[in-house]
Amino acid sequence: MQEIKEKHTVAIVGAGLAGSEAAWQLAERGHAVRLFEMRPVRMTAAHKTGECAELVCSNSFKSRSVENAHGLLKAEMALHKSLILKTGKRFSVPAGQALAIDREPFAESIGVQLKAHPKITFCNEEVIDVSELINSHSHVIFATGPLTSDALAASLQDILGAQYLSFYDAIAPVITAESIDMEIAFRASRYGKGEADYLNCPMHHEQYQTFITAVQEAEKVELHQFEDTRPFEGCLPIEVMVERGPDTLRFGPMKPVGLEHPETGERFHAVVQLRQENSVGSLYNLVGFQTKMTWTAQKEVFALIPGLENAEFVRLGSVHRNTFINGPALINPQLNLKSHPNVFFAGQITGVEGYMESTAMGILAARQIAASLENRVESPPAPDTMMGALIRYITETDPSIFQPMNANFGLLDPPEKKMSKADRKKWYAERALHKAAEYANQV
Repeated sequence: MQEIKEKHTVAIVGAGLAGSEAAWQLAERGHAVRLFEMRPVRMTAAHKTGECAELVCSNSFKSRSVENAHGLLKAEMALHKSLILKTGKRFSVPAGQALAIDREPFAESIGVQLKAHPKITFCNEEVIDVSELINSHSHVIFATGPLTSDALAASLQDILGAQYLSFYDAIAPVITAESIDMEIAFRASRYGKGEADYLNCPMHHEQYQTFITAVQEAEKVELHQFEDTRPFEGCLPIEVMVERGPDTLRFGPMKPVGLEHPETGERFHAVVQLRQENSVGSLYNLVGFQTKMTWTAQKEVFALIPGLENAEFVRLGSVHRNTFINGPALINPQLNLKSHPNVFFAGQITGVEGYMESTAMGILAARQIAASLENRVESPPAPDTMMGALIRYITETDPSIFQPMNANFGLLDPPEKKMSKADRKKWYAERALHKAAEYANQV
């Protein structure tokens, strides 16, 4: 690694969406940046090129409508003059309400713009020594994404603690609280011990058998070549459990023992438990229901669970490779480490999911570092905004149950008065954009 001569230089590791955005935001504010990208010197198993901001899994940035959570997030990002969003619009392709991108010219353009900026020094090398990087720069952002190199991950573990860096998602579906049928679901804790923190969806024998059959017949997602099924053994997908026997789920996540109905005393053949997912209680997680079923299949199969017939899913289940930190245990709302205030994280490694969510974290990390370099204090965005709601989720969720999350309206505090779904979305957007504009217009 070359000697650093500018003591105020910011190092950014990873030139994906978040790293590229953070570099641009800082450079546009006049701050010197060294942007490290190991590709194409060292490739990942998923990337095809050495270009910045290469889109791997999809070419869609999702909805443009502000009455959709992803559209609202983009509207907030536009207030910050997002490089990724602006360039994405330039290379958009027809996709109805969605913003879809022509991948190759998009990535090429991002690289050209970054490398032409006088405040950005581009470094094609793999960072393997975290301590050295921290000691030689004023601030560091790690934005290395789900395919962080083994060497860098090992070095990160030295400062984070091995237990706080995950390498695989085993995500259970999440639904909105208001979409649960409380005429069927009931609150109870096993054997009546402690607070009744769980919602329980009961099944009789025939309902359970129908559910098991549906899981067996559902379409599944195949693993990528670079994914290894061995790490899943400790957190098995439900379809794998079903393959091991029809009663495996009843002795696992759907165990009915000690969960009699609190009013009738009725006992059940199986029970699906729902656990509160966020601090405001607007989202619930299907406990133990990580799965490799396709998203379409999940919606059909999980609608067979009594009480969830009309469930609104804000996140569907998955099991895949993904490097991310346990944000609530490690980072502040400013996206810096509690133990190392000048070390920041951005992008998917923070525990957000999605292209725009990752990019938004790059914007926020850059703003915080800029404030530090300019001897200012800047608060995070309000949790009434989509960007602020994501920050609240990745820093305030119970660390023991933390899993990555995408943008959704369930992360926002709901209105106090009852309103239709359409009116509520409009209300969310108006409130968020007002607060987002105030935040973006700070110094």
